[in-house]
Amino acid sequence: MQQLNSYVKIAEAAKILGISPNTLRAWADDDKIPSMINPANSYRLFRREDLEDFLEQASRPVTRKPK
Repeated sequence: MQQLNSYVKIAEAAKILGISPNTLRAWADDDKIPSMINPANSYRLFRREDLEDFLEQASRPVTRKPK
């Protein structure tokens, strides 16, 4: 398992992504972004690497099929 400092709590993760914590909870519940639950305190945690990957994918241009 990775070290705990490679994970962030929901408030910091939401700030990194520029969204509200409630939006991030919904995205995590819908499996749009990976998360884990800390068994010691039940906090939802997000890997920094997953957040960076999500931002990279979100910044890619969308290609649309011509009509």
